[in-house]
Order: sequence, then C-alpha cells, then structure tokens
Amino acid sequence: MIAELQQAVAHYAHALDELNVPALEAVLTEDTTWTFTMPGQGVLGPVAGRAAVLDFIRDGHTAQAGRVRHHLGNVVVTATDGATAQVRAYLLQTRNTGESIQMIATGLYTFGLRRSDGRWRIAELILTLENVL
Repeated sequence: MIAELQQAVAHYAHALDELNVPALEAVLTEDTTWTFTMPGQGVLGPVAGRAAVLDFIRDGHTAQAGRVRHHLGNVVVTATDGATAQVRAYLLQTRNTGESIQMIATGLYTFGLRRSDGRWRIAELILTLENVL
C-alpha cells in the first residue's frame, strides 16, 4: 500500500510537469481541494473541485517560462486506514530555460488521498512554500 501511495504522488508530479490533463484527472478526486501558503502572500485557496484545479494548473502553465519540474523527496506516509491516507513530501522546484537552470521554490506538500475505483487519488493537497525565488 505504501508503494501505491508514493506512486500516486509521483504520478501527480509527472502529470503536473507535463500538463498531462488526462493523467491529472486520473490522480485527482472529483471533489479535490488545493490550498497554498506562499511567503509574503498568505493563503491562496482552497481551489475546490477537479475542474477548478485543472483550470488553475492550466493558468499556471501559461504563466511560466522554461521547463518547470516538481522534485518530490522524503515522501512519507504519515497515516492510513485503508480507505484514506496522508502523505508528506518535500518540494524542490526547478526551472530550465535552456540557457540556465535555477531553483525557484522549496516547500512541503501534504497530500490527503482517498481510495476510489481501486486506486489512490488526491482528495486534498496543501502546499506550504518556504520560499519562492
């Protein structure tokens, strides 16, 4: 089960970086919520519902320059009861413009996952950014 949860989180990061909407739809629950805390800006969200989250992601991709990657590390399952689980992971976000590579953010993800249709899906995502460069 732990490997399945880690895979769900990894699938999210890959789909996000590639703007693979079908893969994102597959890893998010219909009622997913996303909340972000950003240094100096406070709390953004929650963005509620899969359709709203996908619009939020599309807008973010339109605004970004270069190839952005979400590197998740120290992925730890902190709670599970077989139907729901909580996973925490550190974020290191990078941008490759073709001319330079830079670190653009670090933070902590907390994922609330729920088992649905035989697979783990993200029902709640909380991202606390520690800095944004």
